[in-house]
Amino acid sequence: MKEPGEGTSAIELPWIEKYRPEKLKDVVGQKDITARLESYVKNKTMPNLMFSGPAGVGKTSCAVALAKELFSGSFQQNFLELNASDERGIDVVRETIKDFARTLAFDSGFKIIFLDESDALTNDAQQALRRTMEKYSRTCRFILSCNYSSKLIEPIQSRCVVYRFNRLSAKDIEGRIKYVADEEKVHIDQKALDAIVYVAEGDLRNAVNVLQASASLGEKVTEKVVYEVSSRARPEEVKRMIQLGLAGKFLEARAALDKLMYEHGMSGEDVIVQLHRELVSMDEKELPGKEKIELLDKVGEYNFRLVEGANERIQLEALLAQFMKHRK
Repeated sequence: MKEPGEGTSAIELPWIEKYRPEKLKDVVGQKDITARLESYVKNKTMPNLMFSGPAGVGKTSCAVALAKELFSGSFQQNFLELNASDERGIDVVRETIKDFARTLAFDSGFKIIFLDESDALTNDAQQALRRTMEKYSRTCRFILSCNYSSKLIEPIQSRCVVYRFNRLSAKDIEGRIKYVADEEKVHIDQKALDAIVYVAEGDLRNAVNVLQASASLGEKVTEKVVYEVSSRARPEEVKRMIQLGLAGKFLEARAALDKLMYEHGMSGEDVIVQLHRELVSMDEKELPGKEKIELLDKVGEYNFRLVEGANERIQLEALLAQFMKHRK
């Protein structure tokens, strides 16, 4: 781990960077993947790699830690990181990537080019990248990070060993949040920890950012503060709105919706996403399976309407009216 004050002042660093793992063994979760990556370090060689999975689960951390362990002191000379969301055209492949790949590595057998969010590359850029990966295989290796591997053309996928990253467990996130809180001398109780795990949804980067934002409001992090800074509602508040709708109490359900949108500052899509999550978690006694499936279908339909630009207030009230059709 980086020591406070190393390179850049600890005050200036976001906690997600300050506590980014320096070694593969420090990466949270993904133990099977890091064990295989450590074998590359041991053998001082590696194939082209593709890291696929949701945001905040360790893809970038694994790529950087792998390169640092392989290259040690020559890391800066032998490692190039590009974000394909910003530099996604064919010119980047023809110039930046090709110029770096064609030169010999410094004090090592090969260089590494890390393309973050590589599924944002245009089709022309992917075609050019395929040829570059072939031509410079002796001097350069590629690590491609993406959310959806299916968005990359098959010839690129076939040239890589694919590692699929899973969302982190509640236990993994809770352990890391406790560690960061202890290091930063931040007091956090169990309810606040549970709230951070809930809003993070397996995304450790989001969890650490929420912790830092909550800690900036005072030394003690509480459940209330966590939900406020993340613009989320407590699960029980959303479930209460669902239950009011199912009970046929439209005006009370609409008042609960007002609270979510105006007191918590949630957008229409935020409400839909959290409503979907609470619907899925309801058991058979609370909502029979057939009715749950029908309501989930409606939630998907109204979410599509919001994405297409419909008025969120009208759509959410209409969705609550749909819940009344399934009242007990």
